[in-house]
Amino acid sequence: MSWLTPTMRDLLLEALWETALMVGISAAIAVVIGLPIALLLHVTAREGLSPRVWINRPLGLLVNAARSTPFIILMVAIIPFTRLVAGTSIGTAAAIVPLALAATAFLARLFENALHEVDKGVIEAARAMGATRLQIVTKVLVPEALPGLIAATTVSLVSLVGFSAMAGAVGGGGLGDLGIRFGYQRFMPEVMASVVLILILLVQGLQSFGDWLVRRVSHR
Repeated sequence: MSWLTPTMRDLLLEALWETALMVGISAAIAVVIGLPIALLLHVTAREGLSPRVWINRPLGLLVNAARSTPFIILMVAIIPFTRLVAGTSIGTAAAIVPLALAATAFLARLFENALHEVDKGVIEAARAMGATRLQIVTKVLVPEALPGLIAATTVSLVSLVGFSAMAGAVGGGGLGDLGIRFGYQRFMPEVMASVVLILILLVQGLQSFGDWLVRRVSHR
């Protein structure tokens, strides 16, 4: 493989690291913010532990708005906010901002669905035993929904890999940026094929690990 020079190998490794950084940090932010949002949506729903339509409806609309906006448009639309947070609108650090925002909205809904799947009989049993709302959420709802929460996180990670490649097309760095600059603009199909192969292997690895983790924590 004459194209795989030491310089190109270093570029591939650097791009892989940047992609891993974007995906990892964005996913961590999405979980930390998305889970409380999902819990709030679940608890304040009409059939929730503490129905509050005036909270649930506006929050749901906000999540839906962020979730339904195409990622490439979201990246451009929040450039001023990205500059404010990251100090720049290009590069890996800048790409993390829209990635985290998109993943948070996406993951919040997936987490909410996982929470809705918890057997209501278990919650009613906890209520009958005198558990407070906080105890029900922390000791019943979240533990019971854990397999679904992990599965949702896995789906989000896989989606983030694709989003990070898209971010590379507009100067976000990572594998997508490398594929565009060398594979497309410099007519090096070998580089493009290598980038695609690495992305496929990355997605497969994340999905397999997530499935394994779900099986480990599932008690059904």
